[in-house]
Order: sequence, then C-alpha cells, then structure tokens
Amino acid sequence: MNFASDNAYAAHPAVMGALNDANSGAMMGYGADPVTARAQEAIREVLEAPEAVVRFVSTGTAANALVCAQLSPPYGRIYCHDDAHIETSECAAPEFFSHGAKLVTLPGQGGKLDPATLAQALRVGAGAGLNGGKSAMVSITNATEWGTVYSPAEVAALAQIAHQAGLPLHMDGARFANAVAHLGCSAEDLTWRAGVDALCFGGTKNGAMAAEAVVFFDPALAEGFDYRRKQSGHVFSKNRYLAAQMLALASDGLWRDLAARANAHAQVLAYAVLEGGGTLLQPVQSNAVFATIPADIHARARAAGALYYLWPDKSAEGLDPVPLRLVCAWDTPEADVAALAAILRG
Repeated sequence: MNFASDNAYAAHPAVMGALNDANSGAMMGYGADPVTARAQEAIREVLEAPEAVVRFVSTGTAANALVCAQLSPPYGRIYCHDDAHIETSECAAPEFFSHGAKLVTLPGQGGKLDPATLAQALRVGAGAGLNGGKSAMVSITNATEWGTVYSPAEVAALAQIAHQAGLPLHMDGARFANAVAHLGCSAEDLTWRAGVDALCFGGTKNGAMAAEAVVFFDPALAEGFDYRRKQSGHVFSKNRYLAAQMLALASDGLWRDLAARANAHAQVLAYAVLEGGGTLLQPVQSNAVFATIPADIHARARAAGALYYLWPDKSAEGLDPVPLRLVCAWDTPEADVAALAAILRG
C-alpha cells in the first residue's frame, strides 16, 4: 500500500500507447515534429488559449525554474508561499537558473497566499531599492503543497494585486488537474481568465511518465524562452516522446478524469481518518490528505505495509497523535484504499 506520493505509480496505458505510436519511423528532432505540434495544439484547446506558447520539459522542477528565470531578472524578487515547492523542494533551482533571483516567502493558511499579505509585501518590496532588489513576479501553487485549492476568484484577487504592481503571475500546476477536478471549473477559468500569465501544467503526477507543459498565455513573455530551455538541457532531441505523453493526457479529457479518480480516493481516506478519531489538518480538496491519527492506528498501518510520509516533520515517529500525509494516484488500487481506510477507522 503506497500512499507516499502520486509519482510512485504507473504511467497510464494511453500514455504508453502514445509513446509507442510515436516510436515509429523518422521525424524531425527538437520539437519540429507533428506529434509535438498536435500536443501543443491540444494543450491550447484544453486551456481555450489559441495564442499561447506551449513548450515541454521532463520535470516539474525544470518547468518552475525556467519560468522563474524567464520572468525574473537575476536581481529580481519572486514572491511565493513559505511552503511553495520552489522554496522547499527544488534545491534552489529557481535561484540557480535565474542566476540569483531572491525568493521572498510569505505566510498563509493552508498553503495559500493571502491577498492582504501579498499586497503588503509588494508595498515593502517596491521600496527595497538597490539593497533589496526589484520585485519581479508572484508564484502560486494550485493545488497547493497542503492539498488545498485556489478558486478562480482567489486567483483573480492575487493576479489583480500582482498586475497592479506590474508583476506577472505564475502558477505551479504540478497538480493543476486535481485542482480543476475538485472545483469543477474550466481550465481557462482557473488560469488566464483569472489573470495567470504563465502555467506549469503537470503531467508526471497525473499519469505521464515524465512530462510537463510550460504555457505562456502572452507570447511576448515567452520571447527567448527556447534559448533558455536549450541552455538548461531541456530541448530534447526526440521531443516527440515528451509531447506524446501530454497529447495523450490532453485528449478526451483524460487529464481531468485521472485527477478526479485520485481525488475520490483521498476523500475515502479523509472520512476514515475522522471516523477513527483522527483530525484533518487541512480541507481535503485534491488527492492528498494531511491529518493526525492516533499512534496505535499509525502502528497498525505500518505493520500492514502502508507507506506514507510523516508530515511536515518526516522524523516525527513517537508522537501521539502522528502527523502524516497520504497521497493518492490515478491508479492507487481501490483494494489498498479500502484496506487503509479500514485501519484508519480503528
């Protein structure tokens, strides 16, 4: 029973089939192939953004870091949440690829930036001068690192503040599909219609093998991005293998269906936590459950072979109750979900 991460499970058969279909004959390299063209158009159609620039990379870290480097100069200030993935989990890649940009981290409940807090930080940043650097961009994560979800209205409120300060808004969407599936809204309502300027549209955590889409809704913001992607080693010679994965997910709403399946598994576990006397640390709005459970239930889960991280302190063994994170994937076996749920209920 593996609930450690949604990247622990398999690529979807449609993704593998698309890879096999692309694995035939000769095609031009470096993205000049028909598979890449179809995948780019499919992403534009999903987002209802016909003018958007779409490029593919193999990891979420690459996607986020390269967008940060694209939107921020080396002396820039990048505003994000304290728990943003670009702050906690990317080994300073945004700072490295931007050649020195500074992450300015801000508090907020449930992994979400608060408009008033952001507005105050931007006011302070505007007066930082040479000593503090120049405010450059705002980055949010949807779904967040705590599994919560920004609504279109919440995104729009942050975008308005960023844009009033002359800054673009980036969305780290490693679990974008889970956010859309939870909200039941359209992809465009959660992105460009709400004011998002650049999106990292995740595939790897949602049925792909290793593929992410970088989307710039304003083509002017993407000027020079291909050189940056090449310099970082993310222009693949056989780019069709990246593109084929995202093409499969973008076809017939598969990306949304897989996310909805993972979200539903998380809801089962959330109810079980509560029934067993545990506490939810955050509302369960995507495919992750952040909770505390009694130590004896934790011991039983471990004895049954359940894998998951203690959270936020991964060395929190011995606490009672035990804080943990459970993450479901599109193909987490229903039998495993049921088995863990039975243990959580006590």
